[in-house]
Amino acid sequence: MADGTIGGMGDAEARALFARDGMVVLPGFFSAAEAAEIAQWTKELQAAPEEVGRHWVYWENTRTEPVERVIQRIENFCPFHTGFDRLVRHDRLSAAVSNLLGDRALLFKEKINFKMPRAPGFTPHQDQAAGWSRYAPFFVTAMVTIDATTVENGCLEIAPGWHDKGLLSPEWEPIPDGTVAQMNMQPLPTAPGDVVLFDSFAPHQSAINATAEPRRVLYLTYNAAAHGDQLGAYYADKFAAFPPDVARQPGDKYIFRV
Repeated sequence: MADGTIGGMGDAEARALFARDGMVVLPGFFSAAEAAEIAQWTKELQAAPEEVGRHWVYWENTRTEPVERVIQRIENFCPFHTGFDRLVRHDRLSAAVSNLLGDRALLFKEKINFKMPRAPGFTPHQDQAAGWSRYAPFFVTAMVTIDATTVENGCLEIAPGWHDKGLLSPEWEPIPDGTVAQMNMQPLPTAPGDVVLFDSFAPHQSAINATAEPRRVLYLTYNAAAHGDQLGAYYADKFAAFPPDVARQPGDKYIFRV
């Protein structure tokens, strides 16, 4: 496990911020050239054929008229893309998360959220409430900025300091409106190459993309090695409950949770 810095700041400082707020922002974690390469890899995945047994592609309807079917996310892509696999599992990002966890970080899930123009956002939620406790008691997610995120295109919003209050609702249920009203959700605009690390209990949300350009971000979730390699079990369970569009059976109904 690497030591010394987390995204350019000392371990102690980063851990203190993370303990206080449930998140830490790392501006410029990736250089402009590295961010451009990540954007190119994203285009490669988007252009690749959708096939059962390959990376998973999900689609959604835009929120406003005229309704359009647009790409929502791509998941489970590291086994099929050497560049992403190196970035996600074998480079300084996983080392930074390891430093934050105080243990070797193991990848739990990976996804690219596209949030195309007029695509909807996400209501307030905690990732841990999506049944994740069956795999590990705690996770850290790294949000890697591909396109600049703004209030207008639905950037990540987090409620600092609410990560240490446990689950705020039963699993699979929304956070009660009364609880959300007490939070101070803060938008976190980011530039390409910026990284935000956040706790799986940190409540967060995002709004609709009201711009004419996509808002692509990479979300990488890790657990401590002490809790085992859970990636295979998670994706097997998710495929059974919510497979990618190309693997769905006509007439079957699938409910998105997280």
